[in-house]
Amino acid sequence: MEYYSKYINQLIEEFAKLPGVGAKSAQRLAFHILNLPEEQVNHFAETIVNAKANVRYCKKCFTLTDEELCPICRSDRRNHKVIMVVENTRDLAAYEKTGKFDGVYHVLHGAISPTLGIGPGDIKLKELMERLRDDVDEVIISTNSSVEGEATALYISKLIKPTGIKVSRIASGVPVGGDLEYIDEVTLLRALEGRTDM
Repeated sequence: MEYYSKYINQLIEEFAKLPGVGAKSAQRLAFHILNLPEEQVNHFAETIVNAKANVRYCKKCFTLTDEELCPICRSDRRNHKVIMVVENTRDLAAYEKTGKFDGVYHVLHGAISPTLGIGPGDIKLKELMERLRDDVDEVIISTNSSVEGEATALYISKLIKPTGIKVSRIASGVPVGGDLEYIDEVTLLRALEGRTDM
């Protein structure tokens, strides 16, 4: 039995399609939109349409931007000889929030996953290899520590090592506030291997 009109149900269904939005959240969002003044709803809808129409990949690093080159690739303050490889734009944003990395990025838009039918040709690996023709000293592989992320890191490392460019992998380990007894062995081993002097 349907409780709401066709348009309300359609709005709830569209919100429910968004990642991380369940049925109750979708309903809450739908009613929030319906209670907004019309000009705010129009502005919201226009913002979505404009973002979809104008956001594209950076020509160099493939992050999302609304210009030919993203601000990081355009910056002369960044070290363009060090490239950090990440799986997606959200990972890039997470590193940028630390304020500690002054190199540039390369966004793969995924990870190799044979079970999902994603091979090396389905992510931005060819484009990464083309970038390495420039003057590059180091590639830091910062894929997730999932099975797919590890497989991708290993594949990239094997591609790059013959070029003579330094390849490194981020250390992963114990989260702040994490109890050692609850952390898996692979994570503990990576934490041990990535240790630094005190």
